[in-house]
Amino acid sequence: MDKKDLDKAIEKTVLKMAIEPNNTENYHELAKYYAMASEYEKVISVYESLLQIDSKDIQALLNIGSIWFYAKEYKKAIKYFNEAMVVNPSNYLVYYNLGNTYAELKNFSKALYYYSRTLDFNSNDPEIYNAIALLYHDYEDYVEARAYYEKSLSLDPLNVTALIDLGNVCYKLYDYEKALDYYHRVFDLAPENKTVALCIANTLAISKQKEACYEYFEKALKLDGNNYKTYICYAIAKSDLKDNEDAIELYKKAIEIEPNEANAYILLGNLYSNLKKYKEAEEQYREALKINKLDPSLYVLIANTYYMNNEVERSIYSYRAAVNLRPENDEYKLVFIQVLEDYINDVRKEDVVANI
Repeated sequence: MDKKDLDKAIEKTVLKMAIEPNNTENYHELAKYYAMASEYEKVISVYESLLQIDSKDIQALLNIGSIWFYAKEYKKAIKYFNEAMVVNPSNYLVYYNLGNTYAELKNFSKALYYYSRTLDFNSNDPEIYNAIALLYHDYEDYVEARAYYEKSLSLDPLNVTALIDLGNVCYKLYDYEKALDYYHRVFDLAPENKTVALCIANTLAISKQKEACYEYFEKALKLDGNNYKTYICYAIAKSDLKDNEDAIELYKKAIEIEPNEANAYILLGNLYSNLKKYKEAEEQYREALKINKLDPSLYVLIANTYYMNNEVERSIYSYRAAVNLRPENDEYKLVFIQVLEDYINDVRKEDVVANI
């Protein structure tokens, strides 16, 4: 429905409401049209008017709660979901929405409680098991997450979200063979999915399957979408597999795509540092510093290159800069103090030798 037709539908429905002010179906219809027009404040206003007529209209309560949820106004969302629960304590959507809201609030116990209540009323919906799995996933309980993703897939074997997430969980549990199995199942269903091609490539890389890994990186590069992340992951794999010159060129390609993103500069700097090319490493870190001027970790990386290149005095200045930016960081302080003490002791030894 285009804007002109939508405006006409709204006008017609408002007229119907004037004729039948107590007909709640008209309010639902008008709210639907406002939602189609993305005028959510008006949607809420219409539903609030409806609730003045029928305070137990559960659909209105759920819809207002959902609008506040997507607006990240979680306390307001909970208020309406709780009201809906009082109206109909057997409606599984009430508990599911409360579970989602508490998950966003990082309240694990309440989120799990409401998801579990959802299952009491609807135990055959794979999305509920997905939600519980994701909750455990976010809290890094990968064993429990895996069990719930598997339950979701037992109900819907073609659930792409569950397949990808289960692959990710298996990856984090170091079960790379299973991870690859799930990723390949997704790629069979969606061969244009760049993210999954990248997941396969990364898993093959960590499994040291060099040729197969490079094949999937090349596939990922040919699929639609931004290749910044793909070039970075490909470069990391090339570096891990000792193809360092290729890795350098891939990082440079990533930089060409996103010259204002610091990550590729930092990773290229790290590679140069590992190759003992300290001047080149410093250049990359300084490029990153132009983007993130107040990032103390960059000063530490620059200091490390000076230190490894036996430019200790220069390293001290950079370590001090990091400490000044993050005086509360004990790690930065300890490194700075240790390097400074070692430098002072070396100078004193030289003075003693010179005086003998």
